[in-house]
Amino acid sequence: MKKIGLIGGLSWQSTVDYYRIINEESNKRLGAKSTVESIIYSTDLETKLDHVYKGELDVLMDEFIGITKSLKQAGADVVLLCTNTMHIVFEGIQKNVDVPMIHITDATAAAIQKAGLKKVGILGTTFTMTQPFIIGKLKEEYGIECVSPDPEDMPEIMRVIQEELTFNILKDSSREYYVNVIRKLQAKGAEGVILGCTEIPMLIKQKDSPVPVFDTTELHALSAVDYALGE
Repeated sequence: MKKIGLIGGLSWQSTVDYYRIINEESNKRLGAKSTVESIIYSTDLETKLDHVYKGELDVLMDEFIGITKSLKQAGADVVLLCTNTMHIVFEGIQKNVDVPMIHITDATAAAIQKAGLKKVGILGTTFTMTQPFIIGKLKEEYGIECVSPDPEDMPEIMRVIQEELTFNILKDSSREYYVNVIRKLQAKGAEGVILGCTEIPMLIKQKDSPVPVFDTTELHALSAVDYALGE
């Protein structure tokens, strides 16, 4: 059994869900009182986001490299960056550490392919919805087309994430707004929708959506259990 390292705090609300899913799923598979072992490094979201906004990606990458190495030193056999947005520097981190990392997009793409879908919508931070580190990887490596929300909808999607979900504030009005955006994505041909921010699954569940949802938090966490148990 391998040990999972989690880079969390991005936000800590969704890190709690990672930890819960990993323990619930591994206990389900192992039985009795057993779970896989894990190590959490909870970092500061404000500092990391500030680097992204300022375009200080080399600084951001170096900080995550240091964190990843510390998890490896603590005994982690695999490391997860528990956020979609920070995957903007994933490739640089992985190239500079000697511990395997699981890309959140790989876990998500596997589920989309299993469902037989070719075109999906995506909700997330403005960076995730517009830059290629998620949507480009899906297209280039998996042939999955991503449809982003209309530009006029992106500021409100981002505001809800930053001002509400990060603080575990769940509003019906925000849920209704997101569902309306999902319906617009469906009208553009999206067969499903990626909940491409690890806080969004706190607000949007499958029952809320007219199309299949792909919960990146759950899919990423489950992929870590697969790896830890050699499945």
